[in-house]
Amino acid sequence: MTGLFIIAHAPLASALRAAAMHCFPEAAEAIAVYDVPPGASADAYEAEAAGRLAERGGEQTLILTDVFGATPCNIAKRLAEKPGVRVVAGVNVPMLWRALNYRDKPLDDLVALALAGAGQGVMPVAVTRPQNQAQRPPTDDPIDSQDQQ
Repeated sequence: MTGLFIIAHAPLASALRAAAMHCFPEAAEAIAVYDVPPGASADAYEAEAAGRLAERGGEQTLILTDVFGATPCNIAKRLAEKPGVRVVAGVNVPMLWRALNYRDKPLDDLVALALAGAGQGVMPVAVTRPQNQAQRPPTDDPIDSQDQQ
């Protein structure tokens, strides 16, 4: 089963793990996190992140990171040089939940499913009332009693 490793700006990685545990408490062992502190350099923290990846074990790991080109992503890219490791940047909760739901899939399939989850989870939200009906104050007139409120 594919493991997940979240590398993000502190405290986002830990917060995403907490959100994952909300719906997938049984997946606690499948998720490792590394919160990159402010002002960190990729060189200084790569060894520590590599140690967390090694502790996680397993043959396949999907690394989710927050911002492409930022320090957490640069650390993740270096870790992806190991066999069986893939990286996806732009992590959000829908991506994470999709990855957790399908972590029994092969790694390349899991990458595609995680990307789909991320995109499908981003959408505009309408703020209009259903059927665009305005609320009217109730009346005592029996003729109005059949009107929708």
